[in-house]
Amino acid sequence: MTSDHPGFNLSTVFDTVARAVPEQEVLVWRERRLTYGVMNARIDGIAQFLVTEGLGCHTERDQLAGHESGQDHLGIYLRNGNEYLEAMVGGYRARVAAFNVNYRYVEEELLHLLADAGTKALVYHAEFAPRVAAIRDRLPDLRVLVQVADESGHELLPGAVDYDEVVATPPPAGGMPTPLADDLFILYTGGTTGMPKGVLWRHDDIYVSSMGGTPFGTTEPFTSYDAIAQAAVDANGGMTLLMIPPFMHGAAQWSTFYMITNGGKIVIPDNVQRFDPVDALTVAVREKVVSIPVVGDAVARPLLDEIVRGNYDLSGLAAINNGSAPLTPGVRAQLLEALPHILVMDAAGASETGLQMSSLSLKGMEADAATFTPVDATTVVDDLFTRALEPGEGGGWLAQRGRVPLGYLGDPEKTDRTFPVIDGVRYSIPGDRADILDDGRITLLGRDSVTINAGGEKIFVEEVERALAAHPDVRDVVVVGRPSERWGSEAVALVQLEEGATVSDEDLLAECGRHVARYKVPKAIIRTDLVERSPSGKADYRWAKKQATEPAS
Repeated sequence: MTSDHPGFNLSTVFDTVARAVPEQEVLVWRERRLTYGVMNARIDGIAQFLVTEGLGCHTERDQLAGHESGQDHLGIYLRNGNEYLEAMVGGYRARVAAFNVNYRYVEEELLHLLADAGTKALVYHAEFAPRVAAIRDRLPDLRVLVQVADESGHELLPGAVDYDEVVATPPPAGGMPTPLADDLFILYTGGTTGMPKGVLWRHDDIYVSSMGGTPFGTTEPFTSYDAIAQAAVDANGGMTLLMIPPFMHGAAQWSTFYMITNGGKIVIPDNVQRFDPVDALTVAVREKVVSIPVVGDAVARPLLDEIVRGNYDLSGLAAINNGSAPLTPGVRAQLLEALPHILVMDAAGASETGLQMSSLSLKGMEADAATFTPVDATTVVDDLFTRALEPGEGGGWLAQRGRVPLGYLGDPEKTDRTFPVIDGVRYSIPGDRADILDDGRITLLGRDSVTINAGGEKIFVEEVERALAAHPDVRDVVVVGRPSERWGSEAVALVQLEEGATVSDEDLLAECGRHVARYKVPKAIIRTDLVERSPSGKADYRWAKKQATEPAS
């Protein structure tokens, strides 16, 4: 980007591409096939509605601390569909900061999230109307409700506006604001180990670092909106991506804008209530998708099973892209065996860092487990946060520098801890442990908050999970710590077996012991019919801890 360019805003990025390739399809879901031009007009309607309601930006960025927001906030409480993307970008166009709402939250969790965000407006599917009705009186700031009709049959809540009416809102008499590069992109963390936190990014920083503002395979960002428009035209239709993960997951939003920047198309499986691999692959074949993002084994394994069992023409599929949850070496190898022509890309990053590093695997050329090539801004810092480590120096904290978030919404103390300044450079260090190798690659060990300290020895649970998953009878596994009189804490594995498997605990632990040191092998195996995960595929460590520590009923 040139020095005189003010930076990018995601709404203007979408508008730029829509004007460059208005007739190209941007999103396909069931019978809906929306072009860039049509969706851009719908986004205008949403933005115009929000501005008419008096929402927008009231304090500019240069007058605020990193943990503060000067914009009104729009919660997006939706399953996948065109409405999610429209509402998100429509908020940005009105200078209203949209944020993701986990649709699996129970009433107490939902209330905490919406209160923490100071939510002024909420767009939600009708199926969630009873939950919204139950808490709306305890959210004094929430004054704008937009309801999206669905198959649930729930009627419009009192005071709410139907979504189809909103998208037809005409321009306000006072005109529309101009979105800025400093406007907020808010991403709430999943809260699998604690309550969710709102991560505040500048649009320009998240776009350039993680959402397509730096063209794939390059290190330099686009220099202007005109350059983005030209890239969309030159892509000649772009790629088609099958979006299995929910849009409420940050990685799904990042992948979506990568597609948008190149005038590509996002295809959504027909079934958005649950992951159905038959449905997903049927849609992938019908739409000739080129790329399928997955979130660890939880998505990749059922997809793989159906590929092997079924008869799907995936000759046009070029890549399966994994992120945000581990893809075990065994599953990756089986994917490449079933689809020997594809590339499997494994990416690592966090809500607080954006994309940090990746690895590429081809059949016969598989990457090392949990080992990645970092982008230039990714490094490992020492335990005391005093300096960045050099290649070969070993272990520390995985860190990102340069384009990093402003802070956590409303939490100055945690902002200061997670985003320290080292040698005059601001870093993001959200809590992952890692080793930097002699060749500069980085081995990811896992999140420190779920690391087990057993008699003074650290056990990184993701490493143990990979070891147990190597057993062919293991369908899914999560490892957590529980109190131990002898060790202080000990590792316990919650294991979901393949249907009909009869493997013993001893065999499972023996397989684990072939891959990790003896002290890392779990002290117990707990069988479970289903390992609980978030809709995005991340392990639910709170659930696992409860299963491991509470006595069986």
